[in-house]
Amino acid sequence: MIDAIQVHGLTKSYGEHMVLKGLDFQIAQGEVFSLLGVNGAGKTTALECMEGLRKYDSGTVTVNGKMGIQLQSSSLPAHIKPMEAVKLFARWNKTKVDIAILQSLGIQEIEKKQYIQLSTGQKRRLHLALVLISRPDIIFLDEPTAGLDVEGRLSLHTQIRKLKSQGKTIVLASHDMAEVETLCDRIAILNDGKIVFCGTPSELTDKIGKKYWIHIKTQQGSDTFETDNIEDSLLSLLGELKQKGIEVLDIKVDRGTLEQHFLEMARRSEK
Repeated sequence: MIDAIQVHGLTKSYGEHMVLKGLDFQIAQGEVFSLLGVNGAGKTTALECMEGLRKYDSGTVTVNGKMGIQLQSSSLPAHIKPMEAVKLFARWNKTKVDIAILQSLGIQEIEKKQYIQLSTGQKRRLHLALVLISRPDIIFLDEPTAGLDVEGRLSLHTQIRKLKSQGKTIVLASHDMAEVETLCDRIAILNDGKIVFCGTPSELTDKIGKKYWIHIKTQQGSDTFETDNIEDSLLSLLGELKQKGIEVLDIKVDRGTLEQHFLEMARRSEK
């Protein structure tokens, strides 16, 4: 299989502080790959070096194909309309507008609104449409679902799967472990400028276990419980609260944050 991106011996320092300490990994064509890291781990710097937005000190980054980049913080003029932006980007890229892409992302439904009137989810979909105008082979998505509601997240997940089915290579940056496990073929985790894990989601699960966090809100406050068995733990917790006559206001279950998984990996490495 041909690699879309090859990174070898990548280093980057800011003054005396070395942020990237010799990264080595490859991203295959047509796969969804996620580069993860807590704040300060070097993820943003690594992505910017791969995207060509930041110079690195040593090593090589080889990209086989045209790139499209959706930054985490993107914006357009407040009063521009979506179709005006689409036509402008198409002219810049000297290409025709692909109506099918606009339809799949629902851009025509919002074409009469101004950018300032769009919801977060609508802005994200517009930004993705603008990225796709140049018909890139490799697409960088930095926290694409941050700030979206459930419907918006599911919509973007569907678009990412469609792009993968078209043979596009997706490089995804996210702090949402459930999102990463659902969408990605492989995951690389950065810590202190080094890759501490690179493999499939199932290999990551084997390494850290299938941990869940149960968040329960009652009239007395909110509590979070860690478990590897949702059903038994929920029944036990709800039974205990019922016995005490405490009313449950809300329940949420998730796979936890990247930071929580790092702590778990660190605890295991210390044993």
